[in-house]
Amino acid sequence: MTLIGIEEHWMLPELTSALKAVAHPDESLAFNERGDALQRLEDLGAGRIAAMDAQGIDLAVLALTPPGTQALPPEEAVALSRLANDTAAEAVSAHPTRFRSLSTLPMSSPRHVAQELERAAAQGHVGTMVYGRSGDRFLDDPAYEDFFAAAADLRQPVFIHPQIPSDALRDAAYRGFDPMTDLGLATFGWGWHLEAATAALRLILRGVFDRRPDLQIVLGHWGELLPFWLDRADSLSRLAGLQRPVSDYIRTNVFLTTSGMLNPALLHHALTVTTTDRLIFSTDYPFQQPSRAEIDAFFGHLATDADRHKVRSANAAALFGIDHTAP
Repeated sequence: MTLIGIEEHWMLPELTSALKAVAHPDESLAFNERGDALQRLEDLGAGRIAAMDAQGIDLAVLALTPPGTQALPPEEAVALSRLANDTAAEAVSAHPTRFRSLSTLPMSSPRHVAQELERAAAQGHVGTMVYGRSGDRFLDDPAYEDFFAAAADLRQPVFIHPQIPSDALRDAAYRGFDPMTDLGLATFGWGWHLEAATAALRLILRGVFDRRPDLQIVLGHWGELLPFWLDRADSLSRLAGLQRPVSDYIRTNVFLTTSGMLNPALLHHALTVTTTDRLIFSTDYPFQQPSRAEIDAFFGHLATDADRHKVRSANAAALFGIDHTAP
C-alpha cells in the first residue's frame, strides 16, 4: 500500500545566509543546525531518498523549512522565493517518482504573492506553504485576498506552518527562563502551535471560506491544537457573522496532518471532530524521524483498510493532484 509523506522539509543555503544577515535573525533557525539536520535539509537527492526508503515512504511532498522567506525585505523575499521554487522544481524533475513540492511565497511583498503562486503552480508545485504573519501583517489581512482567490482558482492547497511568536508576544508570555527554555516554549513546546492555530481561526473568522468555499488549507501537528477547542471556538461564529459554525469549516476546508506525532490518542480525538477523509500522513522530516515499525504500528490504530488507504496516500493524492502511479 503506497505511503505519501507531506511536510518533508528542505532548506536553501542561500536563504539560510540571507536570514542570518537580517538585523534580528529568527532564533528558530538554530533548530535547523542541530545534529545532522542541516545536512538532511539541504539533501534533495540520494540521502533523502534513502531515509524515505528506510521509513517505507514512497513519495515525499517537499516544503521549505521555517522560517521561510517572509522575514526578508520584499525584493529579497521575491528573489529567494523564486530561487527556492526553481530549486524544488528541479528536484522533482530529477526524481519524479519520489518527490512533489509545495511552493514558497514572498509574503512580505503581498503584491507579488499571487503572481509567484501562479508561476509555481505552472512549474508543477502541488500547493504552497505559508505562515500566519509577515512582520505585523496577519495572513487574513485584505492585502492577501488576491492570493487566496488564486489559491482557490488554481486548486493549490495552502499549508499554514507554525512560526515563532512576535517579539512583543514573546516578551509578554514566553521569556523568563534560560535562553533555550525560552526558545523551546516559544516554538515546538507551545508557541509555534498557538500561532498556527490562531492564523487558521482568523481566516475562518475573516470569512475567507465563505468567500472562497473551494479553498483548502492544511494544518500540521493534528490541527495545531484547534480541534481540541472547537466547543468554545464555535461560539465565535455568530459574533463574526459567519455562515456556519467554526467546526463546520474544520470539516470542509481543513486537512490535518500527523507531523510525526503518532500517538493514537491524537488520532482518536481528531476523529471526534473530523473524518479519515481529512487526515494526511506526514513525518515532519528531519525534525521527527519515526521508524518504519512505528509508522506501521500507527496505521494499525485505524479501523479499516479503507481508512488506512485514505490516510496513507489517497487523501494526499486527491488534495494535491498527485498521480502516484505514474512512472
